[in-house]
Amino acid sequence: MKRAWFFTGLVGLIAAPAFAEVVLYDGQSVAGIVYAKGRTTELAAGMLSRDLRSLTGQTPRISTDIKTCPQVCVIIGDYDSAPIKHLTQNSDIDPGRLKGEWERYGRVAVKRDGKTYLLIYGSDRRGTVYGVTDLSRELGVSPWEWWADLTPRRVTRLTVADEARLSKTPSVKYRGIFLNDEDWGLKPWAEKTYEPEVGNIGPKTYARVYELMWRLKANTLWPAMHSVTTPFYGIKDNPKVADDYAIIIGTSHAEPMMRNNLREWDEHSEGPFNFKVNRTKILDYWRSRLKETAADETIYTVGLRGIHDGPMQGAETLEARKDVLQTVIGLQRDLLKTTLKKPLTDIPQTYVLYHELQEAYDAGLKLPDDVTLMWADDNYGYIRRLSDADERQRSGGAGVYYHLSYWGRPHDYLWLGTTHPNLIHAEMSKAYALDARRAWIVNVGDIKPIEYLSEYFLDLAFDADGFVQTPRDHLKGWMTEQFGAETADEITSIMMGYYDFAFTRKPEYMGFSETEPVTPVTESDFVKPDGEKAQARIAAYADLTRRAEAVYAALPEDRKAAFFELVLYPVRGAANLNARVLNLALAALYARQGRASANLYADKARAAHQALVADTAAYNGLEKGKWRDMMDMAPRRLPVFLEPVYPQWSPSAQTGCVAAVSGGWWNDENALTFVTGQPRTRVIELFGRQAVAQNWTLKTDNGAIRISATAGALDATNGYEQRLTVSYNGGAGSGPIDIACGGKTIRIHTKLLPAPPTSDFIENDRRVIIPLASQTGKGWQKLDGLGHSGAVLRSNLALPSLTTPQGHPLIYRFSTYSAVGGKLSIVALPVHPLNPKTGVKIAVQLDDGPVQLMDFATLGRSDQWRANVLTNTAVATLPLKMLGAGVHALKLWPLDPGVVLDQAEIRLDGADKYYGIVE
Repeated sequence: MKRAWFFTGLVGLIAAPAFAEVVLYDGQSVAGIVYAKGRTTELAAGMLSRDLRSLTGQTPRISTDIKTCPQVCVIIGDYDSAPIKHLTQNSDIDPGRLKGEWERYGRVAVKRDGKTYLLIYGSDRRGTVYGVTDLSRELGVSPWEWWADLTPRRVTRLTVADEARLSKTPSVKYRGIFLNDEDWGLKPWAEKTYEPEVGNIGPKTYARVYELMWRLKANTLWPAMHSVTTPFYGIKDNPKVADDYAIIIGTSHAEPMMRNNLREWDEHSEGPFNFKVNRTKILDYWRSRLKETAADETIYTVGLRGIHDGPMQGAETLEARKDVLQTVIGLQRDLLKTTLKKPLTDIPQTYVLYHELQEAYDAGLKLPDDVTLMWADDNYGYIRRLSDADERQRSGGAGVYYHLSYWGRPHDYLWLGTTHPNLIHAEMSKAYALDARRAWIVNVGDIKPIEYLSEYFLDLAFDADGFVQTPRDHLKGWMTEQFGAETADEITSIMMGYYDFAFTRKPEYMGFSETEPVTPVTESDFVKPDGEKAQARIAAYADLTRRAEAVYAALPEDRKAAFFELVLYPVRGAANLNARVLNLALAALYARQGRASANLYADKARAAHQALVADTAAYNGLEKGKWRDMMDMAPRRLPVFLEPVYPQWSPSAQTGCVAAVSGGWWNDENALTFVTGQPRTRVIELFGRQAVAQNWTLKTDNGAIRISATAGALDATNGYEQRLTVSYNGGAGSGPIDIACGGKTIRIHTKLLPAPPTSDFIENDRRVIIPLASQTGKGWQKLDGLGHSGAVLRSNLALPSLTTPQGHPLIYRFSTYSAVGGKLSIVALPVHPLNPKTGVKIAVQLDDGPVQLMDFATLGRSDQWRANVLTNTAVATLPLKMLGAGVHALKLWPLDPGVVLDQAEIRLDGADKYYGIVE
């Protein structure tokens, strides 16, 4: 049955005879396939034949001759191909209306001589292919049927509605993927498992990639290009297969003029890759590739970098690099024009504004109007800049190069696909709104395990109407397609939790180390000051894992491998890496506190690592070894991935029981505090000093408090510790909590602070947290599902940059009962200015104080930027010398377009410092 959520890009019906349905399989006979002569249509017919065979168990007859058709036949060809012309002559159907269109298709059923023909005709080769892939998907074939082992299920009948359809032009002209950092997945898998006869990523592997691109309606590939991989043009069949599949080949910023300098330029024989001293040889080097690719469908990247993704040789200053680039681009365009013998306006060209290439452009480099400006993100999902009003008038338009995988500083994320779908939605909707619509290329690493995120990005590129759908709804539709409606809600919830946790901090960053240079693992900030953040994170990941395992257990066998690849391995992998890091850090903290449980936490860390190793081996063994060498749990062997030493501590010399509240040591002079009228839960940790069983009991006379257990034992079954949840219901009450354990009574006092004046937000634990999306107004757009507080505010993209606030502010009223100093922090997402004419500023005012500016901009790869992208925050702070008790008002105005605000924190003196801002 057709699922409307993924059938994007259709404009409606076209005139045609009406039938109730077209029966492609009636339980006994399957439709035949006729294709117009041509390698691309032949491959499309073969793909459709395999899909029909998977669905029905019968192999369709494939032919180029209409006369061979059985009772029902699918006809595949371009709008002006012979079989399409033959079957539409003397009818109201006009395939010729697609002439000159880009990647569109029509589909219509006709009857002739007692037979039924389902015609699929395209405006070009890819349009025809998309008509075929849409048909397959409508019949129940997932785009990931091979790449994620979602083998189509057998059916007893196959039909499609008879309504004629005509697709619309894709929203983004060039939509594609970049195979990158392939050293730990795609290349070893191709070399050893899938294509050992080539021993590298070769034509067989690329053919699989191209078919996936067909099914995802992508048309452009930047091939794999690391030193471990044979250059794309180094294997003669690679470009031929690309042409067979009508795939457009382009290259990254580091590979101008279709050249992989890392493997193709030999400095020993050709000299330095320095244009200032070796111009002739470099021009000849480019010219030879242009001759080789003259007949291919390509997008040429202009510009110049170093041998690989490094600085340009021979130009030490920004001004020098700009001057070299200005000369180089002019000469490159001369080569394109004279070698390809076409007008430059007919040769697609891009300038990828990445690192120093953007710096040179912003410094005044002049680019020809027909060259596409390919804006890049900062490698962490935040687009560095987009076209201003003048640049949006350029004939070459603009595009985006975006990362879902990255190798580099401050830290790689090459292992799991963790970019939040809501961030993709926010950034790419911004790009589309500001006319970056010519080309979208996404860095997908090894393809696996970034399957869903890749498809989401490409779906938005193909049909921008998808932006009206929430990322959660898109993910649910995708999970419904893969695993069925009965489990889709639960899987969607699991995966959104997985993305939320990674937004707080990606699993690859849990070592709190960095790269370039590589620094050692350091103690996790989640453990500071008391371990409660770490405990909560471990528990939350464990709950996600439990839920994912429950879904896995209930799935039919034919979907378990796919679920393991798409959901269970990523969820459990992230959970286990977090558990290993955090349990080891907790072990050290608890050893310092003299807890008997310290060694047990080290054991938990070891078990988490062993589980991660086992899951990775299981992944590589799926489907009888189909994915052997695809999954590597330690790309680049960075410190965070390596198995640590698991210390063991001697028993404490002290005996007895101890109670800790939020990690603090409590006696009769301390109290567990609550604020009157504010329900709240706390944790008491009761633990033994030594590995000796001890019974305990608890009582309290405080009627406003409930405790999760009132008696138990500290023994080997619970690690000689008990975590007790203390729940305050908001009512009046007082009285201590007495715990009898180890021959003594431990008393924890409870204290109710007076209720502050009523307001929307109230001080608790000496801080006030304000989710800023709780208000909205003119000049702001609410983006649900993004940020650390569940929603964010984005200042309108059309807002002019201001130096002083204008209009009505957003007003947030909050109450405090303490009269102390502190600081006000506004937490934003680390977005960049839309263009050099704008910034990332807001104005704030507290009560009747001065209006003050807050600026979230960072420079280059500064230390502040590095900290921002690792936490997905940008924090601006103002000191508060003294904030009196009572009701206060925080006012906010936007000063620049595109600023994304998450939450405010008023942190008073004495508040504990935790990881991040959110409690």
